[in-house]
Amino acid sequence: MNLVALLHARSSESRPVRAGLIGAGKFGSMFLAQVPHIAGLEVTAIADLSPERAKAACRRVGWPDELIQKTVFMEDGSALAARDDVDVVIEATGNPAAGIGHTLAAFRCGKHIVMVNVEADVLAGAALAKRARSAGVVYSMAYGDQPALVAEMVDWARATGFEVAAAGKGTKYLPEFHEVTPDNVWEHYGLTPEETRAAGMNPQMFNSFLDGTKSGIEMCAIANACDLSVPDDGLAFPPCGSDDLAMVLRPRAVGGVLPGDGFVEVVSSLDRDGKDVPRDLRWGVYVVLKAQNDYAAACFKQYGLKTDASGQYAAMYKPFHLIGLELSISVLNAALRGEPTGSSRSFRGDAVTVAKRDLKVGEMLDGEGGYTVWGKASPAKLSLANNCLPIGLAHGVKVVRPIAKGALVRKADVVLDQGSEAMRIRAEAEALVG
Repeated sequence: MNLVALLHARSSESRPVRAGLIGAGKFGSMFLAQVPHIAGLEVTAIADLSPERAKAACRRVGWPDELIQKTVFMEDGSALAARDDVDVVIEATGNPAAGIGHTLAAFRCGKHIVMVNVEADVLAGAALAKRARSAGVVYSMAYGDQPALVAEMVDWARATGFEVAAAGKGTKYLPEFHEVTPDNVWEHYGLTPEETRAAGMNPQMFNSFLDGTKSGIEMCAIANACDLSVPDDGLAFPPCGSDDLAMVLRPRAVGGVLPGDGFVEVVSSLDRDGKDVPRDLRWGVYVVLKAQNDYAAACFKQYGLKTDASGQYAAMYKPFHLIGLELSISVLNAALRGEPTGSSRSFRGDAVTVAKRDLKVGEMLDGEGGYTVWGKASPAKLSLANNCLPIGLAHGVKVVRPIAKGALVRKADVVLDQGSEAMRIRAEAEALVG
């Protein structure tokens, strides 16, 4: 990739790549753990609602005191984006509205942005990417997170001449997980509340991975970055191990589970009876290739790829991802090459809101991973036609009409702040639906 050579050349000129991090949670902390070991990359400023907590995170991941003393700690992410000693802004708050605000601030200051905040990206990524192009800066997915890794695999597949039949990731899934709340999430991870408190783990955040919300958001991000489709009825989460990807993730017309070629999907590491799937892909990502002719299909077999019965479909996969430990790849690509590691190109997928239980008038929705709703992947056109409430706008809004358990939540079912910045940018994204 030559990133190290490019970085060394710049470092030899005493021009390090300077990053500013907004949000020193788990993802941000993993990135911070690697920074002292990458010559030529510096984190000059860190913004967090609790600067002291951010300093503690730096100590926890091994930063020496002298490095902490050199770094500016602050509360205001927009002020961080305006600093002259920041070249690339990393948005890692996980808050969609805050993420949009920080991103727009970075654009106004001519700064590249790496969007760890996939919630904000799915809410309005098409509009943010368009604004980035106008500002002449990079708007990038976060390498190490699964959407960027899938986008890389899709780009590889297409650049080598293959059609992409399917792309996505693995997770731990059962249908009943859609109803899990922060109160009972830890039993599904095999952890005690005491263990999670000691580790500083947020139950609502981790619940978003379990209840299907994060999977829905991430598949929509992939669809929007890779011009892939979301099934009309949402993700199916079929149980599937890595050896069976090509058999399962192909069109129904030829024996698979997908509506056709070119779809996103998540595979489960559990059979529906709760038993583990052999050689599961729980932590990984995949792409299913479709051979363009019989010669290519024969090569699949000759070189040991697992294929479907026809030999036409084959899969490539990566069994693990290292999240924030890999984030520097995005930062360096933006600063040294002016390129994103995946970026929203259209508005094809939308994460919509579904009621976890019957909701009464006057209740407040608590958003992703909470007690009231979960997020489901939907084609963007269908979401807009049904006036669905995006999961990114489902936090802290009041219910004004009764909503039945399992029903889609509509925008008219809640009170929205129509004048908010997030709503304005969301409207720009909706105008770009494709």
